[in-house]
Amino acid sequence: MTMRHATMRQLQVFECAVRHVSFSRAAEELHLTQPAVSMQIREIEASAGVPLFERINGKLFVTEAGQELTMHAREILRALDSADEALDALKGLRGGRIEIAVTSTAQYLVPQLLVEFRRRFPAVEMRLSARNRKAVIEQLIGNEVALAIMGRPPEAAATEGTPFAPHPFVIVAAPDHRLASRRRIPVAALADETLLVREPGSGTRTAMESYFGEHGVEISDGMELASNETIKQAVMAGMGISFISRHTVGLELRTGRLALLRVQGLPVMRQWYVVHLAAKRLSPAAAAFKAFVLGHGRTILEARTSRE
Repeated sequence: MTMRHATMRQLQVFECAVRHVSFSRAAEELHLTQPAVSMQIREIEASAGVPLFERINGKLFVTEAGQELTMHAREILRALDSADEALDALKGLRGGRIEIAVTSTAQYLVPQLLVEFRRRFPAVEMRLSARNRKAVIEQLIGNEVALAIMGRPPEAAATEGTPFAPHPFVIVAAPDHRLASRRRIPVAALADETLLVREPGSGTRTAMESYFGEHGVEISDGMELASNETIKQAVMAGMGISFISRHTVGLELRTGRLALLRVQGLPVMRQWYVVHLAAKRLSPAAAAFKAFVLGHGRTILEARTSRE
């Protein structure tokens, strides 16, 4: 047999298994069973005539032949994506699809943008994934998504990022916190507070470290938590305070479950960006969504914030 007998589905399964170096994670992403993934891999290995994976001490590795095939498989899959985009262009916006990745903080605002866009273009299919910053950048670089919305474009990757709306950061506490009723709180008053923070490298963590550094305040050791939702629950429970995106806490502030600390120098203003690979040719649907975000995103988000 030769690789001419391999099917597109086998190539998709193979590429996914290589990307995760895991049959089980590939099965999860592709909504298949692990035995189904294993069967597809066996069939493509039969076509290749050489092993593409090997297990050493129970750990999965990609063989040299597998690495070689990965490059060609990705070229083939990218070519198919380009063909889809070309066909979408012929359809105009009567169809088409967009794959969008957002950072976990942006997930609080992007659904409103999607709702408004779908009102204008109801036939466009949209797929949204919300992950941490590192994973979103990996999706962009891997050409797995057309667009990403995040608070800060990646520095090293060859991407094009355009700002479209202000992104304010604030400090929140439990409503009964000792500083909740004070005004013009000096930054130094927070030095002994327990800070509940996101993981290193996140946009929120970077903005927080920059803010305290600019004010010459060395913060005490805090507690690192993996998500904004966990941080909000911890703050409400009185475990500490948090430097956090204003867009993530609108409901809790409105209902009195969190209090906004009036600290000098806040809010810290950053920007939201819509980002894509610099070399990527956007499909008509993706280009339309980018134009929509740049043209209407700020107004939509400001209207949402004013209601909160």
